[in-house]
Amino acid sequence: MSIKSFYHDKTILITGAASGIGKRFAEKVSEIARTNLILWDRNPDILEEVKNDLSERADVHFAGIDISDSERIQLEADRLIKQKLLPDIIINCAGIVIGKYFRDHQPSEIEQTLQINTAGSMYVAHAFLDAMIQRKSGHIVNLASASGYIGNPRMSVYAASKWAVIGWSESLRIEMEKLKTGIQVTTVIPSYINTGMFDGVKAPRLVPILETDELVDKMIIGIAKSKKEIKAPYMVRFVPFLKSILPSAAFDRLAGGMLGVYSSMDTFKGRTPKNS
Repeated sequence: MSIKSFYHDKTILITGAASGIGKRFAEKVSEIARTNLILWDRNPDILEEVKNDLSERADVHFAGIDISDSERIQLEADRLIKQKLLPDIIINCAGIVIGKYFRDHQPSEIEQTLQINTAGSMYVAHAFLDAMIQRKSGHIVNLASASGYIGNPRMSVYAASKWAVIGWSESLRIEMEKLKTGIQVTTVIPSYINTGMFDGVKAPRLVPILETDELVDKMIIGIAKSKKEIKAPYMVRFVPFLKSILPSAAFDRLAGGMLGVYSSMDTFKGRTPKNS
């Protein structure tokens, strides 16, 4: 089956769709095939602009959704299901990073990061899962991070949230396979991406900062091929192996000293807030 045929007439829900990977995925997939796009983000004004841009090549539905609000998610999910807009594919892209040493985090920042990066993806998947199982088809795509493999200064809470996404996503995939539900799960595990979210970071040696289009292209192809994991850049594939064979001190010397991973966030600035 071609990529175009795979995506033709699919209903795709994307969280964090007002910017970054979520927005670019919506743009690129709508260039490939006619799709029904459901776009969720905390910034509905920006989503309306995205809808206007894509309306000639996709049927676009959008809602201002804070994915840390499980009740709001369930209400919107129930509404979509009643309208026969049960997603074929869910792309969990919404996420935030604070970029501070752990000691400098406020409790509210810890809670917000875990709610959006981890619990939010769970809430979204859970809201549609029973209906997908009844239909016997569906694909859940969770955006994790290479920080889910390796700790990093100024990323402690973010890393924790992404470790959780990898563990949950893998467990969910195995559950769905064991229960023969027809639901597929893909975990996307990238290093730093040039979306604005990580502005100011210094790319580690051998681990270039990914361009948004590069990762989105890999996602579009990998989802169509039912890949269990999508990792980028190539070096990310070796991190679990290196951690498993090297003593902690040796791995720290490699990651922190030779590759510069542990200093990559020293110049972090992050995305400039938009007035909207």
